[in-house]
Amino acid sequence: MNLALVHDRLHIKSFWEKRIQDDSEHAETEEQRRSQSALGGEWLVRLEARNKHLKMLNESFL
Repeated sequence: MNLALVHDRLHIKSFWEKRIQDDSEHAETEEQRRSQSALGGEWLVRLEARNKHLKMLNESFL
């Protein structure tokens, strides 16, 4: 029984290590894709302007 527990622990550990590695790789490639995007800077400026506008509208209604 003890051997089965060790095997299960190793299986669970390797499963989560693989999952973490895959997620990290995905996050890294997504960050690279975003940094190479031509719209990156323009998108942030538009988003900030939109948020500022919505905040002003919300404050004016209060």
